[in-house]
Amino acid sequence: MSWLHLAILSPFILAVFIPLFYKNFRRIHTGWFVFPLSAVLFGYFLHFIPMNQNGDVYTKTLKWIPSLHVNFTAHIDGLSLLFALLISGIGALVILYSIFYLSKAKEALHSFYVYLLLFMGAMLGVVLSDNLIVLYSFWELTSLSSFLLIGFWYERKKSTSGAQKSLVITVFGGLSMLAGISLLYIITGTFSIQAMSSQIEVITSHELFIPALILFLLGAFTKSAQFPFHIWLPDAMEAPTPVSAYLHSATMVKAGIYLLARMSPIFSDNAVWFITVGIVGSITLFWGSFSAIKQKDLKGILAFSTISQLGLIMSLIGVGSAALHYDYLDDNFYVIALTAAVFHLINHATFKGSLFMIVGIIDHETGTRDIRKLGGLMSIMPISFTIALIGGLSMAGIPPFNGFLSKEMFFTAMTNVMEMDIYHLETWGVLFPIVAWIGSIFTFLYSIILVFKTFTGAYQPEKLAKKPHEAPIGMLISPIILASLVIVFGFFPNILAYTIIEPAMSAIAPQLVQGGERFYINIQFWHGLNLEIAMTLGVILLGILLFVTLKKWTKIYDLLPKKFTLNNLYNGLLKGIEQGSKSITSFFMTGFIRDYLVYIFSFFIVLVLGTMWAKNAFQFDFTNVAPIGVYEAILALVTVAATITTLLSKSRLTAIISLGVVGYTVALFFVLFRAPDLALTQLVIETISVALFLLCFYYLPQLKRNKKLTFRLTNFLISLGVGVVVTLVALSANSNRLFTSISEYFLNESYREAGGKNVVNVILVDFRGFDTLFEITVLGIAAFGIFALIKLQLERRNGNEKQ
Repeated sequence: MSWLHLAILSPFILAVFIPLFYKNFRRIHTGWFVFPLSAVLFGYFLHFIPMNQNGDVYTKTLKWIPSLHVNFTAHIDGLSLLFALLISGIGALVILYSIFYLSKAKEALHSFYVYLLLFMGAMLGVVLSDNLIVLYSFWELTSLSSFLLIGFWYERKKSTSGAQKSLVITVFGGLSMLAGISLLYIITGTFSIQAMSSQIEVITSHELFIPALILFLLGAFTKSAQFPFHIWLPDAMEAPTPVSAYLHSATMVKAGIYLLARMSPIFSDNAVWFITVGIVGSITLFWGSFSAIKQKDLKGILAFSTISQLGLIMSLIGVGSAALHYDYLDDNFYVIALTAAVFHLINHATFKGSLFMIVGIIDHETGTRDIRKLGGLMSIMPISFTIALIGGLSMAGIPPFNGFLSKEMFFTAMTNVMEMDIYHLETWGVLFPIVAWIGSIFTFLYSIILVFKTFTGAYQPEKLAKKPHEAPIGMLISPIILASLVIVFGFFPNILAYTIIEPAMSAIAPQLVQGGERFYINIQFWHGLNLEIAMTLGVILLGILLFVTLKKWTKIYDLLPKKFTLNNLYNGLLKGIEQGSKSITSFFMTGFIRDYLVYIFSFFIVLVLGTMWAKNAFQFDFTNVAPIGVYEAILALVTVAATITTLLSKSRLTAIISLGVVGYTVALFFVLFRAPDLALTQLVIETISVALFLLCFYYLPQLKRNKKLTFRLTNFLISLGVGVVVTLVALSANSNRLFTSISEYFLNESYREAGGKNVVNVILVDFRGFDTLFEITVLGIAAFGIFALIKLQLERRNGNEKQ
């Protein structure tokens, strides 16, 4: 196992020991045992930056299921390294913050950090896996672990419902992605992303290309909370603030972004990709920013702001795919969209992480997140105000912070759409910059609301649950570091240019940098008086105007009836599914075994008979069939007679004996067919079965039939149909020898491979060893269950006798 694999698996390994640390070191906050790992992981990934700058990649493979082309191949390039640094770096700061945020006396810290480590390891697995099956495994583990984190305060109804909603929506997307992975495997014969990237022409020309693309988009859109799947993210804000800061600024919601960026070389050179990703991202940008304005909860504002920012990045990835339609790299100004996407991905993690932590501090120190109860905290919490101001202005796109730089690049990318000569963008392409500008106005507005409604205005101590004061320094360290990065990346953005941004872009669009070429990255504050500056001034002026007149126009939110919201649609669908499943279940779960057998056998007849009829599989060849002798005919008649006797007998003893006759007759068939081993096995099993039946039924009362057996046409037709279908299948299978029987393999290999001359025993013990082991295990579990029931019955009987 390589160090890279160990880095991915280390959070899972540490998670095993967290309960022990929590139990044996109660005086030490459990987070202190977790923080060093995240810090070490961040340092470990940092050492790949020089390799990253040189354009090299690092790949290590761990054999897993090679026969199915599934190996744990860890791959580091510019894109995966960017996300690994975000996951481990932001993770370290979040863990440090949580140590001071979560009380070791009140919270179940062992559970919290186990869930957090599972999530961290799963995210590292997603971004560092080259094999799509391995990636999918980690992908679903992120959904499961985030479900546990969101529902950490499970005693709250909103926490459990939010966790459920996130799980339902993201798992739906994950299953869609799995279907897309299967289609890509059918096309390419491999699960390796790098191997698929070398077969782009084969993939794009295949008829399954568009279905695979759509299925991958569903996986990405649900994970990254794109419209209309965004409804899970605001409800997920019921999680503890450290969880919100981690999941929704740098990790889980960015997984969908990562997936699109990673699969971009395969899918992006297509109109469906450009149009779908670009439009969905733009709609999400607008709707998220528009919806954030009406929120009264600080975390609610941040939730919709996250949706909006993710939509911004998505739209940039969609628009950036236009660069692939031009084979040249020089003067390819469509590349600016990919640059902006990667740069804003980093910027968003810094300012949004700091804002989430400040909101957590406000909640922690005042006892509320309701913006209507807050105000006037600037003088009471000056450090928190400073951090919030830096993060808020960066999110609003105001200089000199890093958010301004990536927002200007965003405007440039969207205005470039109007100059594209593909997909008829010269006509409808103007919608991209318009929506981008309107969304940015609302982004500016909710950023200003978040900061100034909280820290300025009238101080309302009577509405606060606690007397506010500045947070302890331990809780401020992490947001201070993130706010500092907002400033550093704002004043010195080019320190990221060729260390992080350019290598990531090379991984997203490798087609443009073939032959040792590199993207040119030069991020500057001032580009002269241009359209982007005018758009920014318009955003600021209109944003201030809307903020001043907030009470006059926010009534428009009441125009949309609540029953027409997406949340109501989701709840209605969920309720309808529950009611529908209940109706279906009550229809066929009648409590009668006869009804269950009718359903099972009817389905069997229709499915098998219909399939064989449709495939014209009925073929009968009796040339190689052995003749039926007198003994076989006699045994068959005896079997039929014994079976009928079992059904019609009025005594349990007679039924058991006749059932035993059936089994012994089958053993005689094995003798006639020259299978003495099977005959001996059958005789032993039948003898034991009869003895057990007699032992059990000895304690039961005499069998009494209150009603005479009546003829039922339905039962007769179903039983006749099953018998006919099984007979036809057996005859047709015997007449259609499409390949050599596996019995030849067992006969030839049983002695050489397993050292046994008894073929039946070798099959059971060696070739089907696990199957036999599991059967024995099942029987053992059943035996324990029966023993427990008998013991309980005896204890209850003894208790009644004593009374």
